[in-house]
Amino acid sequence: MFRPLELFIGLRYTRAKRRNHFISFISLVSMLGIAVGVTALITVISVMNGFEKELTDRILGMVAHVSISGVDASLRDWQQALKKADANPHVLGAAPYVERQALLQGARVTGAVIHGVLPDLEPKVSEVDRKMVSGRLDDLKAGAFGIILGNELAMQLGVGVGDKVTVITPEVNATPVGAMPRYKRFEVVGIFSVGFQEYDEGLAIMHMDDAERLFQLDGPTGIRLRLDDMFHSWDIGRDLAAQLGQFYRVQDWRSGHANFFSAVSMEKKVMFIILSLIVAVAAFNLVSTLVMLVTDKQADIAILRTLGISPQSIMGIFMVQGVIVGAFGILLGALGGVALATNLPALVKWIEHTFNVEFLSPDVYYISEVPSDMHWSDVGWIAAIAFVFCLFATLYPAWRASRTQPAAALRYE
Repeated sequence: MFRPLELFIGLRYTRAKRRNHFISFISLVSMLGIAVGVTALITVISVMNGFEKELTDRILGMVAHVSISGVDASLRDWQQALKKADANPHVLGAAPYVERQALLQGARVTGAVIHGVLPDLEPKVSEVDRKMVSGRLDDLKAGAFGIILGNELAMQLGVGVGDKVTVITPEVNATPVGAMPRYKRFEVVGIFSVGFQEYDEGLAIMHMDDAERLFQLDGPTGIRLRLDDMFHSWDIGRDLAAQLGQFYRVQDWRSGHANFFSAVSMEKKVMFIILSLIVAVAAFNLVSTLVMLVTDKQADIAILRTLGISPQSIMGIFMVQGVIVGAFGILLGALGGVALATNLPALVKWIEHTFNVEFLSPDVYYISEVPSDMHWSDVGWIAAIAFVFCLFATLYPAWRASRTQPAAALRYE
């Protein structure tokens, strides 16, 4: 005989035509509910991953994984520190920088953060050279006093490439007529666009030598690093700062955006919990299906009991049926979720083009397309959680079936 017996009878019950078509309809509804829930969960989590990846890439395109800065105005012996950083196997690139705040004056006036960089080393730690709208990063020459602005900052100042911008520092010079602010005229040699307001609206880049001269520094204010594993940035940066032998301030890429990344992570977890509850509700529709099935099969259960089938085997028979229905729903949902998450950006574009609508206007949102980043690990976790829900949903109906008394069930047969 086919073994195990519970699986054999459970499969027979699942394939057999039912006398009560309403039970078949409820089974189908339960299966489709699980499929829709799994599909929605995979799709939403993939979209959340896509937004998180898009924002992280945009932020990390301008922010190094680790910044090591001196405790005073500038970093002493920075050439030696740069060599030690490059020698670390976890460091993919290192570059010195000067960072100060200043007031910029063009046709209008606004404040900005000034980054002094070395054009030949900066591409190792940021992607600003690949985000240029006009000009090139190499157009920054020492002593030429050129400056590159974010596109939003350039619009606020009312300037373009070739125009002049006056940079006014917070420091002042003592003159015979009193304290005078320190300032210098720069020529706009380029404009970049990262797609993140913090940098497009508030960042200006110049050559590091010009920044040192403007702010009267004797060296860079720090070194920025790009690592092979950004999630271990704090530990690597701290160990490297200890190797340099002086007191340094270490900041990783999360320190300036901790609240932002915490909010994104929390939102993702909340969405996962909410959609998991929807999957749970769909899975527990199996309870009503199996309860009606147990009622419909009272006579069969009684006959099996009289033939010597144990209550545990009766439980196994109905658990097999519930698990099969749930497994088919999970499989359909996983296939649908993977297909939808993979093709979601193209599908959204087709809907926008066909119905002449715009979900994310580029005039309002910095991310104007719906991103999707599907992870197979997420699909596995979602399928496993849905399967556990389905398994728990079968316990009560199977237990009721195992409690059937043969004499009471066959009394009127």
